Amino acid sequence: MLDAIVWFFKNIAMSFYNVGYAVSHPASWLGWVNGMDSLEDKQSLMRFVYYGGSQEFFFVIFTTFLVVTAYGMWRNQFMWKCVRFLEGIANFLGRTAAWIGLWMVFQQIVIVFMQRVFVAANIGLGAWRHDVSWWAEELKLFNAMIVALCVTYTFVQGSHVRVDLVYAKVKYRTKKSIDMFGSLFFMMPVAVLVWMYGWFFLWRHLIVPKPAASYTLDKMILKARAFRWNVEHLSFSPNGFDAYYLFKILLVSYAALVFMQAVAFFYRSYLERKEGPESEGKYLDKDTLGEGEEAYEGTH
Repeated sequence: MLDAIVWFFKNIAMSFYNVGYAVSHPASWLGWVNGMDSLEDKQSLMRFVYYGGSQEFFFVIFTTFLVVTAYGMWRNQFMWKCVRFLEGIANFLGRTAAWIGLWMVFQQIVIVFMQRVFVAANIGLGAWRHDVSWWAEELKLFNAMIVALCVTYTFVQGSHVRVDLVYAKVKYRTKKSIDMFGSLFFMMPVAVLVWMYGWFFLWRHLIVPKPAASYTLDKMILKARAFRWNVEHLSFSPNGFDAYYLFKILLVSYAALVFMQAVAFFYRSYLERKEGPESEGKYLDKDTLGEGEEAYEGTH
């Protein structure tokens, strides 16, 4: 038990050093962005892949959360700014990605007309020409984009279906305590697990040698000598959609957005619990349908 406690606090202390080193030595993990011309560039990519799903990265995020939370509990207005910023990201992405649904409808109509009316085997959009089945399967990607990018927006808007057994019957402060507990012990851990597994799942479909979560940094650096890009273009049908690596990117994006919203929800629940019922929904930017209701200002 003592060793575990020492390990925990040692990683928290080391996270400050890791952040400082990463900021002061960006080329060591971002050198690959400008090209892969040398072994050092390949090694920098391997460091990026390793640290993206490592315990070092986890403790950097965890320590940042602790520091921001501690300061926010001292300066509540700062915590409210964090809530507004994180919820603003969710709302912006969700409202933007929601338009993809309209494009899906348009594309499906074009597919039906081209396939049933004009009996066309291919559909071209400028120089972009593919088989009809490719465009039909691409709709799965648009659907995944809506799910991954709108999930936190839907949460902020209070539109997710929830099963309520005790929540509605308890007192206001108890509700906020339940919300804090749920965000801290359910949303955050699930988001972290999805990220850590999804991160290496993504890179295994982009590069070779294929990385693994069990690899040490030294082993990753050693494998840099054999590095090459190997973006997998798989399709479930002949001439079908072949960019399924984009789904892996969406999986990682989903995990990041859920984690940020968990932080925002924890902060909001804490502040509303502390300030009382009059602060419920404070600064909340909710959409309205404009059906005779006054627009919610969210600034009370």
